[in-house]
Amino acid sequence: MGHMAAPAFTERLNEQIGNEFEAHQQYIAIATYYDALTMPQMAALFYQQAQEKRDHAMMMVQYLLDADHTPVIPAIAAPRFDFADVVEPVAAALEQEKRVTEQINDLTRIARENNDYASDQFMQWFIKEQVEEVSKMSDLLAVVTRSKDDYERIEDWVAREEKSAGADPTAPRIAGA
Repeated sequence: MGHMAAPAFTERLNEQIGNEFEAHQQYIAIATYYDALTMPQMAALFYQQAQEKRDHAMMMVQYLLDADHTPVIPAIAAPRFDFADVVEPVAAALEQEKRVTEQINDLTRIARENNDYASDQFMQWFIKEQVEEVSKMSDLLAVVTRSKDDYERIEDWVAREEKSAGADPTAPRIAGA
């Protein structure tokens, strides 16, 4: 028997699972766009971002299971895969991360308004994570904008900057992992 999460929170967390899977699909679409342009570093970065979003969704699934709720996995919209240039996907990714940040903040607010301290605690990791995601995409957008006609320069920057951080021991449990 897990803790009883507030119904308003669990309802919104189910929606957020859909948002995270939507972000996952969008990042796969972006990764394949760069892969088709023979930009393996950019492709790898977005395949990795996609994996992170899937992990986030599955952390939320696990949280609902732990709180004795059966997760309801929502349908999601198709991703966008037509981009005018190498800048557009990163700009879209930054917008998406800003949107997810608002959604995470909203979930935290709902937990607090319902005195659901365990759910508030659960959301703290995602708040920290989103600060990093927005910062990372902002930096990437600056680089890609500056070098939009020089794919090699973009690839070199990503190769230098993108060092895998390794597992985060403070991360919530991923369902099925």
